[in-house]
Amino acid sequence: MSSTEEKNLLLGGLLYPKETHSVESLKFAREFKVKDDDILAVTYPKSGTIWMQEILPLVLNGGDLTPINTIPNWDRVPWLEEKRLEQIVDQLKSPRALVTHFPFNLMPPSFHTSKAKVIYVMRNPKDILVSSYYFHQMATFLDDPGTFDEFIDKFLEGRVLFGKWTDHVKSWRRAKLGDRIMFITYEDMVQDLPASIRRISDFLCCNLSEEVIQNIAKCCSFKKMKTNPLSNFSLVSKEYMNNDKSPFLRKGTTGDWKNHFDSQQLTRFESVIHKELEGEDFSLPWSLE
Repeated sequence: MSSTEEKNLLLGGLLYPKETHSVESLKFAREFKVKDDDILAVTYPKSGTIWMQEILPLVLNGGDLTPINTIPNWDRVPWLEEKRLEQIVDQLKSPRALVTHFPFNLMPPSFHTSKAKVIYVMRNPKDILVSSYYFHQMATFLDDPGTFDEFIDKFLEGRVLFGKWTDHVKSWRRAKLGDRIMFITYEDMVQDLPASIRRISDFLCCNLSEEVIQNIAKCCSFKKMKTNPLSNFSLVSKEYMNNDKSPFLRKGTTGDWKNHFDSQQLTRFESVIHKELEGEDFSLPWSLE
């Protein structure tokens, strides 16, 4: 059995880590009863999921810091597809906030008939690749990523968790959800977090004051999250995630890819992404050049 088969589930052409997912948890997700007032933050892995787990509870409860100081992030805004959801779903208060890495076509039928809102967070795929590469080195329950060059090939071919980045983005950009969906980028959030939180607040009809928005932005800064044990995954045993190898919350910046890609790798990466997004009726918010 290969390392990939040993550590991952392959279902419907997508890879899921066995440590956090099971056939049962994926079935539970597909049969999950989405409520009209649910909010789902949707991301491709390493695109700002943990950040949304920090921001959403504060926006939804008017800036009350209790959840981020008392509940681990995986319980305050759980993953739709992970094993943990079934254990804690009854403890979630409405409006419930969830995160998911699912492409649009895997969302439960109840999602499509509900009024639930979606915040889709996009990130420059070159930075996603770098972040994912380091995550694979520190998370023992994931495959060894190999060399950076080998990992680029895996990423471009979709031999990574949740498949190809381009497929994921296309599935959600093509979703006909009207005013139920909001698109935001990781780069927007890094550049101006208060403005991004204001957009999220308006989208969710929370009508937060400027003072509350500024306070949430302070509490959700990368620096603050990095020191919060309920947000930085330091509560997870080293057996599963070794922060000594690479911290889970590593840099929280944009453009780190420039320190990793050589010119050949860059050309290869960009030409594949360009080709796969050819003919789409949306443009990427950052240049791939």
